[in-house]
Amino acid sequence: MSSKNPDRSVAAALASATCALLGTTAAAPVDAQEEPKWDFNTSILYYGEDEDRVQDLSFKSLSRRLFTDDRVLILGLTVDTLTGATPSGAIRQGGPQTFTRPSGNAAYTEAGGKLPLDDTFRDTRVSIAANWQQPAGDNGLVNVGFSASKEYDYLHTGLNARYAHDFNKRNTTVSSGIAYARDTIEAVGGAPVPLTPMLDVGDLSNRRGDDDKDVLDVVLGVSQVINRDLLVQANYSFSRQDGYLNNPYKVLSLVDSVTGDTLSRQPAPQGGPDGQYLFENRPDQRTQHGLYTQAKYNMGGKVVDVSYRYVTDDWDIDSHTLDLRYRWPLGDASYLEPHMRYYTQTKAEFYQVSLDAGESLPAFASPDYRLGNFDGLTAGLKYGWKTRNDNDMSVRVEWYTQSGDVPAGQLIGNQLSRDNFPDLNALIVQFSYRFSR
Repeated sequence: MSSKNPDRSVAAALASATCALLGTTAAAPVDAQEEPKWDFNTSILYYGEDEDRVQDLSFKSLSRRLFTDDRVLILGLTVDTLTGATPSGAIRQGGPQTFTRPSGNAAYTEAGGKLPLDDTFRDTRVSIAANWQQPAGDNGLVNVGFSASKEYDYLHTGLNARYAHDFNKRNTTVSSGIAYARDTIEAVGGAPVPLTPMLDVGDLSNRRGDDDKDVLDVVLGVSQVINRDLLVQANYSFSRQDGYLNNPYKVLSLVDSVTGDTLSRQPAPQGGPDGQYLFENRPDQRTQHGLYTQAKYNMGGKVVDVSYRYVTDDWDIDSHTLDLRYRWPLGDASYLEPHMRYYTQTKAEFYQVSLDAGESLPAFASPDYRLGNFDGLTAGLKYGWKTRNDNDMSVRVEWYTQSGDVPAGQLIGNQLSRDNFPDLNALIVQFSYRFSR
């Protein structure tokens, strides 16, 4: 059984800004080859949240077939296995709470004082991608491809294309890219009708069939070689999502206007939730604009890589990301790379920790903490080295910590003394191996 969030991106690989937004993997220009050859880049990544929350084990393989005349075939495969528990969206209570599972076939009880977690978070994701890259004239480069992924309750298919052109003796490159994806959400038990109540076990009368969303991404970029030691780039991105953007597994607690506690169901439940919980609802459209800048500076073999991204959208979320890496060679065959990343965002206009029973229901409301005010900090270290066969190996260990808050104006009664936005900590370990044949 899965309680998968359709828009999650746990343990997604970091690539160049342009290609990441297009859903493809960066493929740097290669020298012309006398004979075709394969280049393989593989990795195993572990991502684990504390307190028995989400655990992810991911295998990734990127294969490049290098042909003559700078033509490249890129093939990607990713397999993710996820387990653990994820917040349902309901608030903490002093006593135990009972919920109907996402499938509608059973119920579970959360102990008093605990953050309600859906422990049916199980999934396996298989993702494939293929891209073809080749020169276009003397100074152009074209890249076209497709991607697809399948999860228990989610299907993604997409197409993408990118064109880059060199100027100024190849010191300046301008690029543009476009990607289109069609995603189908196959929610366990059926997607619930928004803002309807969680029902008794076996009652799926407020569920409907599968739903879809369309995603269009456009990226415009420029990179500039300043001198032999400094490279800078800047990108503008546009993203438009239309369709079913809800998380079908998130619920909001309907609370008393004075105490702030979840209202009990009346009459008493018959094998279902003991409180009143409503499924979330988000707008069916989202438009995002982003600006990304990056600079790489070589200081006698030591390389500083710093980037900044700003994203704003019509859900009132503004985010800032600052990323810093420092590659420090240790002789000719190994290196250390400290890494630090800081992320901060404002809440969506419809983010709600709960719903006040004394007020009319809003048109849109979601308790998803990823739509709230929060800060995230990642810090870690990567060690890489050359093998005897001149292949590349590396190990990366990082620690992620996240903290947020609920606007004071949303808290009612007893909610003021409870932890409504718990901290999150996660360990990330990755082993990578790159070789050619």
